[in-house]
Amino acid sequence: MKKQISVFILLIISVLHVSAHVWQSGNSIDEFWAKFKVAVTNRDKEGVAALTAFPVTMPYGVRSIRTKAELFSRYKQVFNGEANAAKCFVTAKPQTDSQRPKGFTVGCDNGSGQEVIIYHFVLTKAGWRFKSLDNINE
Repeated sequence: MKKQISVFILLIISVLHVSAHVWQSGNSIDEFWAKFKVAVTNRDKEGVAALTAFPVTMPYGVRSIRTKAELFSRYKQVFNGEANAAKCFVTAKPQTDSQRPKGFTVGCDNGSGQEVIIYHFVLTKAGWRFKSLDNINE
C-alpha cells in the first residue's frame, strides 16, 4: 500500500512539474505577441479569435464584442477603425507595467502623432489573450 501511495504521489508531482513547464513556456509575452501580430497583419480572423478572451471590452459607449462571430463582423472596427493595427503592429512593442504583471498593452497612433488607441492583453489560464480596446481620448 505504501508503495502504491508513493508511486501515486510521484506521478502527481511529475504531472504538476510538466504542467508548470508547459504553463511557463506557453506564456511568454514575446511568443504570444509574435503570433498575435502575425494574425492581425495577415488579417487571419480565426487566428485572432483563437488568441482572444471574450467578451472584448471596447471604448466608452461602444458595446463589447461577446463572441467569435461578432468579432468577425466587427473586425474592421477593432483593427482598422481609428488606427491601422496591421500597420502599427509591425513595429509596435508590448508595454508592461510592474503593478500589473498579468497584463500588457500595445499602443497605436490614430493619425494624431500619439498612441491613443490602446490594445490590452491579459494572462489567462489558456495563456495571453487580447481582452480590450481603448481610446484614451474618450
